[in-house]
Amino acid sequence: MSTRRSIHINGLKHLTAIPVASRIGPLLVSSVIMPYNPDTRDVPDGYAAQYTNIFRHVGEMLKAAGGDWRHVAKMEFWAASADARAACDVFWVEKFPDAESRPARHTHVGGSGNVISASFMAYIAD
Repeated sequence: MSTRRSIHINGLKHLTAIPVASRIGPLLVSSVIMPYNPDTRDVPDGYAAQYTNIFRHVGEMLKAAGGDWRHVAKMEFWAASADARAACDVFWVEKFPDAESRPARHTHVGGSGNVISASFMAYIAD
């Protein structure tokens, strides 16, 4: 069996003993990804700024695990409104411009507040 490896990145960490992601063999799975500004726990105003941070953090996790955006198999987002879901599309198309080669995506809409969070799975063949 492959050894599990905790992934850590500059600019984002949990306050508990949880890594930002974990890799076992080719499988990379993130923990919850908050839209914090790098190296702080401040959440910027506006969905665009929050998605900028989330996609930055994901890119750093992929890099730390030896992968890149082409390895992402699925992303999930949690948002309070459908407006937040629509705001993701600009970032989505930028990272995944080929409509015939995009990962699966699901946005859970509900709750309160205006903070977006995310998670992802990737497959990085050695």
